[in-house]
Amino acid sequence: MCGHFSHLRRGRFTHVLHMNTRNRIFFAAAILLLSLSTARIASAGGSEQQVCNVNADYALGVEDYAAAIRLHKEVVRKHPHDALAHYHLGFAEGMSGNTSAEAREYQRAATLGLRNWDLFLNLGLAQLEDGDLEGATNSLRQAVVLGENHPESHFNLALAYQRRGMLANAETETLASLQLNPREPDTRNLLGVIYAQEGKTAGAWMEWRELAHEAPDYGPARKNLALLGSQNEVVLGETAAVVLPPAAAVKTTEDQPKLSSPINEPELAMLSHK
Repeated sequence: MCGHFSHLRRGRFTHVLHMNTRNRIFFAAAILLLSLSTARIASAGGSEQQVCNVNADYALGVEDYAAAIRLHKEVVRKHPHDALAHYHLGFAEGMSGNTSAEAREYQRAATLGLRNWDLFLNLGLAQLEDGDLEGATNSLRQAVVLGENHPESHFNLALAYQRRGMLANAETETLASLQLNPREPDTRNLLGVIYAQEGKTAGAWMEWRELAHEAPDYGPARKNLALLGSQNEVVLGETAAVVLPPAAAVKTTEDQPKLSSPINEPELAMLSHK
């Protein structure tokens, strides 16, 4: 049976949205004992580090998702009420690109009583990928309730609100995320996009100008400054979304290669919504 883990996934303007919902933090099971850092680790489910099933979690830890799916399906077949096993299975399904199965397993885990904030974060991101904006909003609200001190929760809820045109709510959650992580460029850029959508052109210009000065290698801010003047396009860039894995040991984002466009989402108009 799985135990709990201590661990640690539009109008005049347009933007390119590289929504990094496949950007899970890759991890290893406890038996791999990879080095930990506090930079991106959350405690969300208990104080003891335990594995769900040694073989199943080993496959998950070495990113053999086909084996992880097969082995975790065997675990949930034998223990259908094991909420964390369903969470692990959903995570493996999601890393294999099957977001419908991913969301389904996360929902089963939640129904069985699992209340990890990162479960609802991952569920919300899977629902965003599937275009279920209302479901994603509800899940990400729950992630904020359970993980209010995690900037990822606020950021992704802001993104869901922004997609739905709920710009005041999006601004509030973006600012909450920035209070917890003030220097995150993707969150600051998102705030500029929201300001532009709200018609707060001066605020958007100031946000992007400061960001371009402080992070000169961050392309979206420079491009948005140029495009803001032409009333043409606004670039959202890569998200700061970090989807936390159900694992005992995780690598930090600094250990992972950054993907430029994980799901290759096309340009979206800023004030109309998918």
